[in-house]
Amino acid sequence: MHKKLALIMVIIITLALTGCGSTSSTSEGQTTGKIQKVNIATGTTSGAYYPIGNALAKIWSDKVPGVKASAQSTEASAANMNFLQQKEAEVAFTMANVAVYAYEGQDTFQGRPNKELRGMTFLYPNVTQIVVRKDSGINSLKDLQGKRFAPGATGSGTVTNSKEVLGAYGLNFWEKDKSNVKADYVGFTEASELLKNKQVDAANFSGAMPLAAIMDVSNSIDIKLISLEPEMIKEIITQYPFYYEVVIPKGTYKGQEEDVHTVALANLLLTRADLSEDLVYNLTKGIYENLPDLLNAHSITKNIKKEDSSKGMGPLPLHPGSIKYFKEIGIMK
Repeated sequence: MHKKLALIMVIIITLALTGCGSTSSTSEGQTTGKIQKVNIATGTTSGAYYPIGNALAKIWSDKVPGVKASAQSTEASAANMNFLQQKEAEVAFTMANVAVYAYEGQDTFQGRPNKELRGMTFLYPNVTQIVVRKDSGINSLKDLQGKRFAPGATGSGTVTNSKEVLGAYGLNFWEKDKSNVKADYVGFTEASELLKNKQVDAANFSGAMPLAAIMDVSNSIDIKLISLEPEMIKEIITQYPFYYEVVIPKGTYKGQEEDVHTVALANLLLTRADLSEDLVYNLTKGIYENLPDLLNAHSITKNIKKEDSSKGMGPLPLHPGSIKYFKEIGIMK
């Protein structure tokens, strides 16, 4: 009798343990009841990454079954590559140059390549927008020598972009012994205030256009956007092939009476190799099936097109989940 009772107890405990912590399955073999948390590393609150990231988090949480997504404000591209490597984020916004450096272990990622980075999709152009006060007397980047400049927040792709563009002009703000430009490493919001208060002479607002931070400055003071000379644009593109020429149309910002010629590179959405194919497929599909929701977050998202999905990735491989979606809709073979 005791043996029978003991056997029954063992069976009951075994059944209870089997049920604990497990997820139920549907007839198609899809797991239900398990929530996958997706942390999205974005950028500063005054840039475009942050509102777009919040819109993505809402789309994925509301429309992708089993996903709970949240957007995190960060110092943007370079910081985001570290978050992916440390597995503190599942998805991250980045500029293409920073993505390539992180993947190959160059620049600020020297000696620590992250071959686990995977592309999800191209987003939109990241435009180099050098803003000065209209009364500054600065008409070319050459005039920045000896001036105070806001190159971006520490750990941002904007700083890398500033190094590449100013470096082509022989300007240096990042090496103490070679410095000929004084840098204030701040985000877009702080850079706006420094410009208004004459505490910097120029700032790089590398990002979407129109950019809220530049619009804010132009509403307080008269500003000017600096065009890059044609030969310098060619030089930058030769040195850094992920750049391409772009025009900021006149009237984009208050008081901007002429087209501004500059360079841009791709903004990308990246993920990690260890995320499942099904998850990344569903996230990618969620983006493209809900583009109007992104448009409400920022007008720059009108530039997101399925046909451009792998643009600007360079050596980075696309995640199999994204490839599966792009093949399914016929834009990849």
